[in-house]
Amino acid sequence: MYIFVTIQSHSCYPYMTQNEIIGQNISHFRITLGLSQDELADYLGISRPMISYYENGSRRIPTDIITKSAKLFGIEEYDLYEVDPEIRGAQLSFAFRGEGLTTSDLEQIANFKKIVLNYLSMKNVMKNASERP
Repeated sequence: MYIFVTIQSHSCYPYMTQNEIIGQNISHFRITLGLSQDELADYLGISRPMISYYENGSRRIPTDIITKSAKLFGIEEYDLYEVDPEIRGAQLSFAFRGEGLTTSDLEQIANFKKIVLNYLSMKNVMKNASERP
């Protein structure tokens, strides 16, 4: 059984389901990074038509696909649930153009982005810890 959630938000996302919001965000990040649906599908280990279904919100996106997509995009998984395009755009801190990259290249880029995100998280924790009395 699937439960669909409708979220009322900003004018560009009026009454969209959660699947549509996540799909729209995956499409946004994929296009921003210059990746084709085929390249993203190869990286995720799924077919290109599934990417299309996910991006248009007609299919529920499995958690492992959300996790792996976020890793490639260099964002946290919950950023794919973001309905505010301004906030969504600010999450993309590491951009590249995806033309000519292999699936192995994308794996390495995703791993590097995760290292950077972990480093930034640890840096914030250390800063907050040092500011406490």
